[in-house]
Amino acid sequence: MNPPFIWRRKALKFAALALCAAPFAAQAQAAPAPIRLALIESMSGPFANTGEAVFRNLLWAVERVNARGGIKLPGGARPLQLDRYDSKGQNEEALSALRAAIDDGARIVLQGNSSATAAALVDAIEKNNERDPARRVIFLNYAAVDPALTNERCSFWHFRFDAHADMRVAALMQVVKDDAAIKRAYLIGQDYSFGQAVLRESKRQLGLQRPDIEIVGEELHPMGKVKDFAPYASKIIASGAQAVFTGNWGNDLTLLVKAAREAGFNGSFYTFYGNALGAPAAIGDAGIGRVIAVADWLPNVQSAQSEAFYRAFRTRFPKPADDYVHMRMQLLIESLAQAVARAGSVDAVAVARALEQADVSLYGQRGRMRAADHQFQQQLVVGVMDKQGSPGVQFDVEGSGYGFRVVKTIAPERAELPTTCKMKRI
Repeated sequence: MNPPFIWRRKALKFAALALCAAPFAAQAQAAPAPIRLALIESMSGPFANTGEAVFRNLLWAVERVNARGGIKLPGGARPLQLDRYDSKGQNEEALSALRAAIDDGARIVLQGNSSATAAALVDAIEKNNERDPARRVIFLNYAAVDPALTNERCSFWHFRFDAHADMRVAALMQVVKDDAAIKRAYLIGQDYSFGQAVLRESKRQLGLQRPDIEIVGEELHPMGKVKDFAPYASKIIASGAQAVFTGNWGNDLTLLVKAAREAGFNGSFYTFYGNALGAPAAIGDAGIGRVIAVADWLPNVQSAQSEAFYRAFRTRFPKPADDYVHMRMQLLIESLAQAVARAGSVDAVAVARALEQADVSLYGQRGRMRAADHQFQQQLVVGVMDKQGSPGVQFDVEGSGYGFRVVKTIAPERAELPTTCKMKRI
């Protein structure tokens, strides 16, 4: 039999071993660290509604990935975590948010509402990634559609999942060229890189597709600062325009179409975003057959899979005011999940190279990334506003009683445009 002090010494030894082992056991049992995604958007200010709408879309996509166990990696599956950073609609605030996100451990940045902000982020990320390779960042863009971002300003670290402005204008022209009634057009947009690009390309493509159409007005206005669009509506009516072409978004679109309706404009609106965020309700019956919108997907796409997709979103977000869903944002997160799994790590270079080969499908919608310029390729659809219940309009928008009937579907190979990108790869 061992003396009592031997037992005590063994007991202390076992306790010490147990204490040493405890942190390792806790670490083994701890949940894997999430992959942090930093959403940099306007969460306050005149465009706060657009930032909140984007957040809901991305949150739903992240929830889907996490519900199936996260992303499988060699060290174990890891969930996604979506963090919000408020840019307040200002480039300097967005750059400050980028620095905070990097300090917080995020290596995937998401942004889209404002091409000017996107351009500033691309430049800052290029500098960060060159200066600090240990904290490299990838930028996923879901809505900043200035063509320059995947042409002369293309970047290895930037991936765009929305069709750029020239692609969207080309899709709208598929409808314009068949509308013989249009003889006079008015071009109006927000005075920054994207708005300028839309007007420039609309003017060019009208000259090619419909040289018989006279451009009777071409105007840029301050972004997010105009509270009363009545003077602009008066000029549109005075010009004799039968159609307005605009890339306006957020309140700049809603207030424009509302002012035009109240002024008695009875022409057509060819828009990028006329199908959401209050625009259909603002224009009312005056928009039936007159408001045209281009998108990567619309709720009234006629397929069982599309209907299931839309119903699933409305189940998750049932409030009419939250009815703003984009397929491309879902495909963005699916592409990221695919790329991280394929790379086998969250290393920015490895994930970026894998993203160049992204090819994903969801609810019947397929998209692939073009490696040459990091421009996502997918089908586009053009819809015309009509009353809910009309043929082809099963679903309305935001409880307004108005929806969009799909009148043109442009296959990915027809929507695709050449690029001038000369990318410097890592």
